[in-house]
Amino acid sequence: MPGEHFQALVVTETADHQFRRNVTERSVSDLPEGEVLIRVRYSSLNYKDALSATGNRGVTKRYPHTPGIDAAGEVARSRHSGLTPGDPVIVTGYDLGMNTAGGFAEYIRVPAAWVVPLPDGLTLRESMIYGTAGFTAGLALFSLQEHGLPPAEGEILVTGATGGVGSLAVALLADQGYRVIAATGKKTQHEYLQSLGAAGVISRQEVTDTSGRPLLSSRWAGAVDTVGGLPLATAIRSTRPYGCVTTCGNAASAELSLTVYPFILRGVTLCGIASAETPMSRRLEIWDRLAGDWKPGSLGMLSREVSLEELDTEIDTILQGHQVGRVVVNLG
Repeated sequence: MPGEHFQALVVTETADHQFRRNVTERSVSDLPEGEVLIRVRYSSLNYKDALSATGNRGVTKRYPHTPGIDAAGEVARSRHSGLTPGDPVIVTGYDLGMNTAGGFAEYIRVPAAWVVPLPDGLTLRESMIYGTAGFTAGLALFSLQEHGLPPAEGEILVTGATGGVGSLAVALLADQGYRVIAATGKKTQHEYLQSLGAAGVISRQEVTDTSGRPLLSSRWAGAVDTVGGLPLATAIRSTRPYGCVTTCGNAASAELSLTVYPFILRGVTLCGIASAETPMSRRLEIWDRLAGDWKPGSLGMLSREVSLEELDTEIDTILQGHQVGRVVVNLG
């Protein structure tokens, strides 16, 4: 049985509406209701976590709060017959780390319906190299395949390629035989992207067309967009007939300005990727694939590990757009 006290990163709001982050002691009794108490061993840092950690009310409504939309560990206590103490498990998405105390803590308590048994072929640490970012990249790959887009069809563009979702999308797609062209604004990271399997690396400017033309020269068989805004619009306008573009982020912008012509003249499909509320049947399928035939050989190259105490600096780094790959949080 776990002790009653544990360490957690807690974000508090001051009287003058500033937000402070500190690692502090919490009690199991502070955690929300749920059938399953989990001893967290690893978490990971996502952009949404950084927003929560800086007081973004669109992510987290109430403070004090512990962010962390990802967690992996062992069941400590359970009121669910299918989950017993000691079982290795993963929790990503749903409301974890948003308005439910999240994975930047040694313990979480969640509904049993949120819990995924760790699939064979993955360690707890590897599951958090993936985390929500890898799960999202897996959903994008699934969508491209479901659309009927084989590797032989042509080049696949990945935007925001050095970020968490982007890096994992490059690795997953390349490992499955796709010819991946990675777009990034980080000139120093071309070698990194090539090491993940990118067949080519292009600048952010090359996927940011400002001409206003409704259609551009056809190049991409498909695309995995992680940033939204003008890069997404450019990708759609330059996708070949009957290609597929997936989108999952809005770091560039939440706005999308384009005409209907890519859809009605070229038959391009736009697939939204919403990982948080993915039905459990699909969730289990994607995790099994990530642990099995989709697991890239480059997975270990994608992350670096930090402690709970080192997270504060990493949160600033990801907000400034400087994070490369994945940051895994070791909670012991």
